[in-house]
Amino acid sequence: MNIMIVGCGKVGVRLARILTEDGHDVSIIARSAAEVEKNLENDFSGSILCGVPIDQDNLKKAGIETCDVVCAVTDDDNTNIMVAQLAKELYGIEKVISRILDPERGDIFAHFGLETVCPTRLTVEAITSALKPVPDDRYLSFGSHAVKFFTMDIPKEFIGITSDEIEYEDNETLFAIINHEGTMTVVNGIVTLHEGDKLIFAKSI
Repeated sequence: MNIMIVGCGKVGVRLARILTEDGHDVSIIARSAAEVEKNLENDFSGSILCGVPIDQDNLKKAGIETCDVVCAVTDDDNTNIMVAQLAKELYGIEKVISRILDPERGDIFAHFGLETVCPTRLTVEAITSALKPVPDDRYLSFGSHAVKFFTMDIPKEFIGITSDEIEYEDNETLFAIINHEGTMTVVNGIVTLHEGDKLIFAKSI
C-alpha cells in the first residue's frame, strides 16, 4: 500500500520503519529538516517532505492524491485532526488514522467517523488493568468498535470435535486455545479440540 505519515517524531519514525519493512511505500511529512536529521535514520527508503502538513500544496507534493492510507501522528491534536479531515473530505482517503492525545476529543471524532488512537487512554487502561486481577472477559477498543475476549474450560461435548463444528453466536469466533500444558495457540483454520483445553473466544460488540 501507499501510506503517508504526517509527523516525524518518535512515533512517526518507528511507524515508518515498520511499514517500510513490511513492504509498503511510505512517505513522511516532517515539520523541518532539523526534525528529520534528529529522528530519521539515513537509510530510510521512503520519500520525505519538509513543510506545514496542513498546507494542501505540501500534501499534494507528498503524494496524498495516490495514497491508500494516511496516518496523522504529530504531537499536536489540532494538526492531526485537520490533516484527517482534509484527507477524508478533500482527497477521499478511506483509511485515515489520527493520534489524539486528549481522550475526550478522541471520542468525539471517533463518532464522526474518524479513526483515532489515543495513547493517553491506552496508557491509563494498561496501568489500571495491570493493577487488577486478571478477569475472564477482556475488551479491546478500535475507534468506535470493540472486541470482547472471554475464556472457558472446554465443555465435555466439545472434546474431539473440530472448531468449525462449534455453534457460534453472531460475530463470534474461536480465537485461541490453551492446552493442558499451558501453551497458547492462535487458531488459524480448522483445529481439533482436546480434553483439558481452555478456549478463548472473540466477539465483536
